[in-house]
Amino acid sequence: MEGKLEKRSDNLLQFWRKKLCVLTKDSLNMFADGQKKTKCKELKFQSIKKLDCVERTGKYIYFTIVTTDNKEIDFRCPDESSWNAAITMALIDFQNKEALQTFRSRQNSERRVAPCK
Repeated sequence: MEGKLEKRSDNLLQFWRKKLCVLTKDSLNMFADGQKKTKCKELKFQSIKKLDCVERTGKYIYFTIVTTDNKEIDFRCPDESSWNAAITMALIDFQNKEALQTFRSRQNSERRVAPCK
């Protein structure tokens, strides 16, 4: 998925800044200038705990991404877009794949250490 999202700045005035965002299978990439020419800020799914506080008000959907170090990053998007749902589904898919990989590696290590009879 690719398109515009607005991110609330961390400074005292907390302006909403437009970002060109690209959702991949393992991250949300944000480009400051609205084009893919500049270096992007990459928010990797491994550093995201959850997407929280989804709220519809008027023409916007507001949501918060909570990172593993409990930092909250606020976003908003037009009401007709589905960014919050797309990010949630991509995050769940990523977390499921990570859990499956962890389970398989644990199973393989237990098989190697199994006692002889």
